[in-house]
Amino acid sequence: MSDLSGDARSLSPSAQEALRLRAVAALAAGRAPEDVAAVFGVSLKAVSTWWARWQAGGREALVMRPRGKPVGVHQVLGEAEQAAVRQAVLDHRPCDVGLSGQLWTRRLVGELIAKLYRVRLTEPGVGKYLARWGLSFQRPDKRAIEQDPEAVRRWHADTWPTIRAKAKKDGGEVLFADQVGIRSDQVTGRTWGEKGKTPVVRRTGNRFSVNAMSAISTKGRMHFMVFTESFTAEVMCRFLDRLAGHFDRKVHLVVDGHSAHRSKRVRDWITAHPDDVELHFLPPYSPELNPDELVNSDLKHSLPRQHRARNQAELAAETRRFFRRRQRQPHRPRLLRRPTRPLRPRREPFEFLINTSPTKAWRPSTPTTPPVLPAASND
Repeated sequence: MSDLSGDARSLSPSAQEALRLRAVAALAAGRAPEDVAAVFGVSLKAVSTWWARWQAGGREALVMRPRGKPVGVHQVLGEAEQAAVRQAVLDHRPCDVGLSGQLWTRRLVGELIAKLYRVRLTEPGVGKYLARWGLSFQRPDKRAIEQDPEAVRRWHADTWPTIRAKAKKDGGEVLFADQVGIRSDQVTGRTWGEKGKTPVVRRTGNRFSVNAMSAISTKGRMHFMVFTESFTAEVMCRFLDRLAGHFDRKVHLVVDGHSAHRSKRVRDWITAHPDDVELHFLPPYSPELNPDELVNSDLKHSLPRQHRARNQAELAAETRRFFRRRQRQPHRPRLLRRPTRPLRPRREPFEFLINTSPTKAWRPSTPTTPPVLPAASND
């Protein structure tokens, strides 16, 4: 026990707990308090206190407790004030409440608190409040201000269930399609470099691009076509021809409102092939409803980091290789946002509880096994 001698306050909380339990176990075994104090290197008063606590509350009275002030004590903002600020951050933009900017930062949240309650907080202090409220710094999704919420609601409630029912009745398959363009001068991502010196990526200075049309099913099955000309009704009809040739059943194709999709030439093609493809249109300005947009995003982020194309033909070949890799990885383009599930609006109650779950005390990975104590007795 020589490693426990000295001031027990210098020990870790878990070691102090083990010390208390062993001391009480020795007392329960019949050792004298003076001997226990001498063996464990603590004062006789501490041994008497532990014994009294054990007799009054058992083992739970000796285990370690979280140290420091309880969370929420002596905070500048009360719970109701914190709830109001949190609700404002979740439901509004800074410009909506008289501040500048579209995105919340710690500085702007601090300005909001000062404006509402005349309390000045440092940015680290604001960050602690934000973390305590369960908020994190994220890249937001974009929504067009021209989007019609009622049209989106009708899509979720009526249009999409009707498409699924038609496909099930026809024994067909539902696919979401979209077009995308890749430029040779597009650079995304980061790399390591010396501080103060921006790394340089060398690639061709010639500017060229390729386009692609892809369609993805709800099970991750993908079809694509890469082309170098502009996306027109003629290209759309060519894609429909190739798509219909891959299926022996009817395809229900969901697309956006691009002019080529609604052109007379495409309408004539659909009329001539009623048993092959049926077009369905998403609400205007609603790309988040199309899961094929995720494939486009994956393409635009992955390809520029890897390609070394020096001309249009090489860029088209690398684009085809990307789609073929994704075809062999159906788990990658699988629907991440199912159109059957609308984006639920946030319904945060004004009176919310902060830190409703108690913080668990830290314990070492290999704690010392405490002795099994007999039941406490009042005798």
